[in-house]
Amino acid sequence: MPAALPSLLAWLAVLLLGRARPADACSCSPIHPQQAFCNADVVIRAKAVSAKEVDSGNDIYGNPIKRIQYEIKQMKMFKGPDKDIEFIYTAPSTAVCGRLLDTGGKKEYLIAGKSEGNGKMHITLCDLVSTWDSLSPTQKKSLNQRYQMGCEGKISRCLSIPCFVSSSDECLWTDWAMEKNNVDGRQAKHYACIKRSDGSCAWYRGMAPPKQEFLDIEDP
Repeated sequence: MPAALPSLLAWLAVLLLGRARPADACSCSPIHPQQAFCNADVVIRAKAVSAKEVDSGNDIYGNPIKRIQYEIKQMKMFKGPDKDIEFIYTAPSTAVCGRLLDTGGKKEYLIAGKSEGNGKMHITLCDLVSTWDSLSPTQKKSLNQRYQMGCEGKISRCLSIPCFVSSSDECLWTDWAMEKNNVDGRQAKHYACIKRSDGSCAWYRGMAPPKQEFLDIEDP
């Protein structure tokens, strides 16, 4: 073997590794809808009326970054800036965490995401995006005030029974353990984690504004 061949092979290996790109994938951890609300910059009720693919700069390899631009009609803003949202951006496929919306202006969504300023926001597959008709009455009611009342607390997902809270400002989300990995279970549909006057948090259920009727954390 020529003396220069091993060096050449090593150089080629480094070159190929430098050009390697990670496989496309998207993985999201389940979160309670209240937690998704609290994490978001913007939460709106809206319809997508059109979509088109647009360039959004270049990646580290010099290739153009494509995004889907949705033009939307906003019906209500639950959280966000004073200016209405006009456009929502997302990656072009679910493989790279893009979130696909039905266009045509017939299907209404609850959409939570990050603000890009100037009437724009960005969403991913991991953000809260649900059809409005799929939300429970409690979820719709909680968007106006109740979810915000618990944003200083913490919602912890219980993976298996038994599980326990680690502090008084924590609500234990047991849908995952009690309903066979269901992220849209009883607590997600009908409960909000509310911070009380003493700084502790507990689950609240009901359509009336929260007063004294708080559930014990141990019995969600």
